Formats: sequence, structure tokens, C-alpha cells
Amino acid sequence: MQKQFDDIITLIKQSRINAFKAVNNELIALYWSIGEYIYKRLESAEWGESVVKELASYLQQTEPDLKGFSDKNLWRMKQFFEAYSAFPKLSTLSREISWSHNLAIFSRCKTEIEREFYLKLCKQENYSYRVLDRQISAGLYERMMIGKSNHQPLFNEIQSDFTLSFKDSYVFEFLNLSESHNESDLQKGLISQMKSFVLELGKDFLFIGEEYKVQVGNSDFYIDLLFYHRGLQCLVAFELKAAKFKPGHLGQLNFYLEALDRDVKKQNENPSIGILLCKDKDSEVVEYALSRTLSPTMVSEYKTQLPDKKLLQKKLQELFENKQE
Repeated sequence: MQKQFDDIITLIKQSRINAFKAVNNELIALYWSIGEYIYKRLESAEWGESVVKELASYLQQTEPDLKGFSDKNLWRMKQFFEAYSAFPKLSTLSREISWSHNLAIFSRCKTEIEREFYLKLCKQENYSYRVLDRQISAGLYERMMIGKSNHQPLFNEIQSDFTLSFKDSYVFEFLNLSESHNESDLQKGLISQMKSFVLELGKDFLFIGEEYKVQVGNSDFYIDLLFYHRGLQCLVAFELKAAKFKPGHLGQLNFYLEALDRDVKKQNENPSIGILLCKDKDSEVVEYALSRTLSPTMVSEYKTQLPDKKLLQKKLQELFENKQE
């Protein structure tokens, strides 16, 4: 009987979710219509900017129970319409997330592709507003786009969606590490803040263990952090280096991947992936070091503070310009 009762609970929860989606869709449609109405009146010079303030006052006086229709919010609705009116795909995506999420995206992201990136991510990852705000501040879009150009070709042969699963750089500002931290400090911090760490990695990562032991011959070896990626269906080994990348670091990681594939990986799983997390790296040195490796390995750097978003945007713009040339 309990199974049948649980089925009823599932139906109730799903109905609530559907009701919320319907209400949210109607609310976003309302804000879109108001934004369109205001935009067209201003564009035709039928209204001046002061009329928007008059409208807000009129709404508050005649319908005091209505909330969220201040002149500031009315201008946001106009901005919402302006941001997506020329992009039907984005306007459709915007109906699938909340108004607060939309507000963060269209007000803080400046290009169509960046807005599409976060709209899709919010839906896929079910981000809370707080997490979305943090990811925009951390320059997730810029880091992912820059990282795509740095991934070794081998990954594209093995996994077509690799570039959506791993980043060229990670941000661990939530660890509050000192500049002089060591690898033990980094590992302990990531373990104690595992929830934040997994949010930075992505929802498909499942934590298996720290100091994961693999035995080769008569010797024991320990992988700093071991995860499983549900989407890629493979083990992911993280090795931590609280220093600048050195080519010699790859030998150890490749050895771990070989041990995992021989002794731990199941037959239905894909080859294990290795991520070397370094405090800093020289991209050219990394390129040389990875050019002949046969293992699916990536060298990523980590930052202990939120990056300078303007600097990331400048770097991304330079990358686009170089590709066009």
C-alpha cells in the first residue's frame, strides 16, 4: 500500500510543479506585454519618459493590492522586451525561468549568446537565484568559452559534450584560502565545502572519495579526489597542485588513469578522465605537455577569488578577433 500512497504524493508534487510553471509562464507573458506596450508608446513619441512614472503612480492608486509595478520595475519590463524581442528563441527560453532569474540575465549579460548560455543553464541545472548571480559574477560564460579553445583535440574525439562538462578554470572563492596555502589546505577546503565545490563543477558530478586508493603491484597510490560523471559515464580523477603547472605533473595523473581503467572502471563505462588543478599555468607549456599524451587529460587552473569579469570579457573578445583574422 505504501507504494500506492507514494504514487499519490508524486502526482500531487508534479501537479504543484505544473501549476507553478503555468503561473510563472503567465507572469512572464504579462511583463513582456507591458514592456512591449511601454516600448511602443515611447518609440512613437506618444509617451515621454515621465509618463512611465505617472503610470506607476496611477496603478498604485487605483489598484493598491497590485505589487511589483513601480516605475523602476516598469522600466525593467521595457528592457526585458527590448533585450529579447529580436530573438524569438531567447524569448521562448525566458518563459521557462523565474522573473528574478530573467532580470539577472538580461540586465547583466550584454550579448545574445551569453544570455542564451545562462537561460539554458538555469533550466538545465535548476539554479537558484543566488547560484546564478554567483556564476555570472564568476564569469562562467567567459571561462567556458575561453576554455573551449584550450581543450586538446583528443577530448572532442572521445566525448562531443566534454567542453560543456569541464572548465579551463575554476573559482573557489568560497574556501577563503590564504595566498600561501598548500595542497593539503586546498583538499581539506574542497572536502569541507563539497556542496559549493560540486556547484562549481556541475550537477552531473558524483563524489566518490578523497585519497582514493589504487593498488599497482605491491604499492598503494592515492588519488586526491575521485568523482563519477553521470552524463559522460566515466570516472574523473582530480589531482591538486598548489603551484604553477609543470609538465612532470602529468605523468602521475596518467598513471592514475591507467590504474583506474584497468582495475576500477566497469565495462559499460567510458575511459577515465583526469583533471589537473593548478594554482597557475602557462597555456603554451600546457599545450606542449598535452600534445603527445594519449590519456583524456585536462589542465585547469583555479582561483581563490572571483575573477575580474571585465578582464575575462577583454580576453574573450581578443580570442574572437584572432579567430576572425
